[in-house]
Amino acid sequence: MTWAAMLLAAAALAVPNVSATRIRRQDLQSVRDTRRHPVTDDILAVAASLDVLAACLRSGMPVASAAAAVAESAPAGLAMLLRRAADLVALGADPNRAWANPDGATDRYVDAFLRMARRSASSGTALAQGVEDLAVQLRGEAVDAASARAERASVLMAAPLGVCYLPAFLCVGIVPVVAGLAGEVLQSGLL
Repeated sequence: MTWAAMLLAAAALAVPNVSATRIRRQDLQSVRDTRRHPVTDDILAVAASLDVLAACLRSGMPVASAAAAVAESAPAGLAMLLRRAADLVALGADPNRAWANPDGATDRYVDAFLRMARRSASSGTALAQGVEDLAVQLRGEAVDAASARAERASVLMAAPLGVCYLPAFLCVGIVPVVAGLAGEVLQSGLL
């Protein structure tokens, strides 16, 4: 019995931790995917991340610390850019290089944010207000896009409903009235 327990313990220690290996492999895959796909799959998540960044900056955090803190909860592509910029700024790199996009494959909102960050670093203007304005703009465009999709859906729903209800309306509402009027006209001898 003790030999079996010893062999089981040795096997548990000898076999690599599959879940940790799988997690590392998924992390590498997500980094590869963010290089191929746009950074902002979810515009509202980017807006929320920008709001958190603005709140961190307004509270007095240094830009590198705020970017590193927001990178923990930001969407994958934005998190990668924030982490990279935070590391480079913390190391004392040139802000133009730190806030540059290394891959060049981003959305226009991320490009606008990176331009804002570079301009803020070179001119000393406050970054928090610009980031808040960009987040408000993102939310507004998300609302506009959602309402456009809802209006399009209502138009697309009208065609099948018309195809289903129009014949029923004709059969139940119009045909009996016309048949009743035609019967009365034919019986009265007007024709």
